[in-house]
Amino acid sequence: MKLTALSHLPRETRDTLFLLAVIAWVMLPQVAHLPAWASALAAGVLLWRGWLAVGGRPLPGRWVLVALLAVALAATWATHRTLLGRDAGVTLVVMLLALKTLELRARRDALVVFFLGFFALLTNFFYSQSLATAAAMLVALLGLLTALVNAHRPVGQPSLRESAWTAARMALAGAPVMLALFVFFPRFAPLWGIPTDAMLGRSGLSSTMEVGAVTQLALDEGIAMRVKFEGAPPPQSQLYFRGPVLTRFDGRRWTAAGGGDGFDATLAPGPGDLQVRGAPIRYQVTLEPSQRPWLLALDAAPRPLDLPEGQRARMTADLQWLAYRPLTDLLRYQAESYPDFRYGLTGWDGKPRRDMDAFLRLPAGFNPRTLALAGELRRQHPEGDAPALVRAALERLRTGGYGYTLEPGPVGRDTADEFWFDTKAGFCEHIASAFVVLMRAAGVPARIVTGFQGGELNGVDGYWTVRNADAHAWAEVWTADRGWMRVDPTGAVSPGRVGQFQRLRLPDGALAGAVGRLSPTLLAQLRATWEAVNNGWNQWVLNYTQSRQFDMLKHLGFESPSWQDLGKVLAGLLTVAALGGAAWARWERSQHDPWLRLLARARRRLGEAGVSAPPQAPPRELLERVQASSLPPELRRQLADWLLALEHLRYAPAGQPRTLAKLQREFRQFSWPRK
Repeated sequence: MKLTALSHLPRETRDTLFLLAVIAWVMLPQVAHLPAWASALAAGVLLWRGWLAVGGRPLPGRWVLVALLAVALAATWATHRTLLGRDAGVTLVVMLLALKTLELRARRDALVVFFLGFFALLTNFFYSQSLATAAAMLVALLGLLTALVNAHRPVGQPSLRESAWTAARMALAGAPVMLALFVFFPRFAPLWGIPTDAMLGRSGLSSTMEVGAVTQLALDEGIAMRVKFEGAPPPQSQLYFRGPVLTRFDGRRWTAAGGGDGFDATLAPGPGDLQVRGAPIRYQVTLEPSQRPWLLALDAAPRPLDLPEGQRARMTADLQWLAYRPLTDLLRYQAESYPDFRYGLTGWDGKPRRDMDAFLRLPAGFNPRTLALAGELRRQHPEGDAPALVRAALERLRTGGYGYTLEPGPVGRDTADEFWFDTKAGFCEHIASAFVVLMRAAGVPARIVTGFQGGELNGVDGYWTVRNADAHAWAEVWTADRGWMRVDPTGAVSPGRVGQFQRLRLPDGALAGAVGRLSPTLLAQLRATWEAVNNGWNQWVLNYTQSRQFDMLKHLGFESPSWQDLGKVLAGLLTVAALGGAAWARWERSQHDPWLRLLARARRRLGEAGVSAPPQAPPRELLERVQASSLPPELRRQLADWLLALEHLRYAPAGQPRTLAKLQREFRQFSWPRK
């Protein structure tokens, strides 16, 4: 609602409607996370309170509020099965804030609503710390500060515009202190925690892969991570970011070796026989929170990842990097990978690896036609040469009329049979699963690797953006002379998906389509610019870690910085800020009212012009003395008009069109007689 429209309402109604609008703005981002009943109840309460304010109707009684509170508590318990935790707590805070507006009878009630509003504002960051969320909450902060300032101006009907300007100046004055706290306040590990409500990963990767599930990821254009390469990046066809490795197959679902949530998957240490050659690729990864422990890196990254302070990780025998706890916040780390590598030829004991039964095992009674196809391939290659069998399968994919599609249709019991002989179309998971089943049936040890493949360069900031839609599944086969080797059967079906990075995507929406038709490159440029701005926010704000604090102290001259040094610097800055504030307040107290200063200036100038002007003379008395003086008639007329306007500005400001600044300018323009 516009401030000018509110100004015509009675003071109490105007202030109440403005506060309700600010509260609605604070609650709006929570709608995506609140239960439907909570959003509906909060909206209903706010609309009801606005209706009561506009009509001047009495507020509901205490028992009505008690009944609504009981309903909110019961519904929260029924929805979340707890009153604790993030989601349940946020629901209760929103409900309490909405219900408290029905008790707005005195300034004390308004203050409670204000501070509940500040707390509800902070809860938005439980779900998102993006730049858009921060900008929206900055607007909410200014709105709450405006309402708070206005509540401390009880006399008359002060303008909301003036209160908003005062709130903005307060926020601006506090910005240096806020910046100092952000930069220098020691960043410890969290001293508390809240129960996690949903282990729902944004990347879509999992320690299990059911054929048909990863297909949905092609619809998600959200960002999974950003990568910054040192020097020239590798070709897109080599951008395979390794995630969970899947070994077990029950006929439809693939699971990791441990079969759990990722922590128990392949608990053995990293391969001792990993051999790398050539120059490494060095890069920086900014990984979005996924609620999973997986740290994505290019194959193969033998050296420990350079993680922030307090983070630890290990590499499994499958070359996958795992953190020791789920990633709930944005994480940035440095990595070093070697595209040319070899591993898997020896076991944990260092002896040549021979027992590969786990990678040949298939469930009984599934995919009989694929088993028959494997037998045919073995008859064509009686020597059992694994590379020859792999080449034969890939040739069949290239020449057999197979397709890469976003909608492969429903999947039945024999998933590999349906792909090889019926649909002949699928997404990467269908292709990889069918290929590995065929390889195992032909006697070639094989498994599935999931992760991300490809990326697109953002020309604005130089980062490669990897999206959830880039989730991919490929295969690894084992040979006695080379160990594990990557084979991507999707590249045989659709070379553009891997080599030229032509991923499937949904058509643009109406607005994006209109912009795209207007300028084919404008939409891409706008998107790249927005993502670069968001990436800058992630790099410099969300990812401002303790290690970066210490690096900054080193630049300031500290040899071995610690959190005590941070505290000293922060204390020094706050002391300087406090002394500066005290000096400013002292100077302010020494200054008179601007109106009085202008009146005193007029007295002095009249005295210099020969007009008697006593120190305590008001504008009306000065007007009489000016009219009785020998000043030029035109100057007497101008001064008379000016003094009357000065008096009206002080005692009747509502009807005075001239501001103090305008009167100051007019006074400077008077033509005084020369002595």
